Amino acid sequence: MQKQENNTRNTKRRHPRRQRAIRFTIQLFAWIGAALLYYVAFALLFDTPLEHRMRHSTDVLRSEYETISARYDSLEMVLDNIAERDRSVFRILFESDPYDLNSEQSEERLALHEKTISKNKRDIIADLKQRIDNVNNRIATLESSWNRIKLLGDTLGEKSNRIPSIQPVLNKQLSLLTAGYGNLLNPFYRTLQSHQGVDYTVAEGSSVFATADGTVKEISDKSSTLGKTIVIDHGNGYQTSYSHLLSTLVRRGQKVQRGDIIALSGNSGLSLAPHLHYEVRFNGLRVDPIHYFFMELSPDEYSRIIRIAQSGMQSFD
Repeated sequence: MQKQENNTRNTKRRHPRRQRAIRFTIQLFAWIGAALLYYVAFALLFDTPLEHRMRHSTDVLRSEYETISARYDSLEMVLDNIAERDRSVFRILFESDPYDLNSEQSEERLALHEKTISKNKRDIIADLKQRIDNVNNRIATLESSWNRIKLLGDTLGEKSNRIPSIQPVLNKQLSLLTAGYGNLLNPFYRTLQSHQGVDYTVAEGSSVFATADGTVKEISDKSSTLGKTIVIDHGNGYQTSYSHLLSTLVRRGQKVQRGDIIALSGNSGLSLAPHLHYEVRFNGLRVDPIHYFFMELSPDEYSRIIRIAQSGMQSFD
C-alpha cells in the first residue's frame, strides 16, 4: 500500500514538468512564428538600404527608358512623315511611285536563305565548294582583264589623260545625280524619250569641270533646247558636252585639262530646273557617262551610282 502511494506521488511530480516543457516548446514555436511573420511583414512593407538604392536606381532607369522610348517614337513619326512627303513630291513631279532600291535584293536574300536552310550539310558543303571555285575563276578572269587593261594603259601613255574619267561636278556624296542614260520620261511631253546623258541637280553658279584633256570645239548660245552648251574634243574619238549652263569660262579653240573649271551651271534652254546635262560621245555615238567616272569612284561607289542612275524615272530636259 505504501509503495502504491509513492508511485502515485512520483507520477504527479513528473506531470507538471512535462506540461511545463510542452508549454515552453509551444511558446518557443509561437515566438519563432511571430518573428518570422514580423520579418516577412517588415520585408514586404519596408526596404533595406541596399534594396532602396536598387529600387531607386531601377526607377531612374525606367524613367530614362520611357523618355527615350517616347523620343524614339516621336522621331520615327517625323521620319515617316518626311518619307511620305518625299514620296508625295516624287509622285507630283514624276507621276509615279519612287523606286525601292532594296526591295529586290531583300527578296533575293530571303529566297537564298530559304533555299539554304532546306539543304542538308552535304549539299551545303558541295554548294560552298562550287561557289569558291566560281569565285576563283572570276578572280583569274579579273586578273587577266586587269593585266590587259594595264598593258593598254601603259601603251596609251599621255593619251589616257584624254579619256573622260571624272564627274563634271563635285559630287562626293553621289547625291546630285538625278537622271541616268536610257529611256526616261520627258518632263515636258510626258512621254518616254531617249536620254543620252546624265543629269546633275546643282544650284545655278556651281562649277563645271572638264572631265579630260582636250580642246573646246564649240560653244552654243541660249537659243537651243540644250541652252548654253560647251563641247570639248579630246582628240582620240572622245567628245564631251555640258549643257544648260549659266555662263562659259572658256573660248572656242582653247585647250583645257582634266579638272579645269570651264563653266558655271545654270537653267538655260528647255530645262525643268537648274541642272547640268552631261554627255560622253565615242566615235560619234553617245555612250553612258556612268562608266567614265572610274578615276574618282571606288568599286562600292561605282555600284551605288549605277543604282542611283537606274532609279531615275524622269529627266530634267
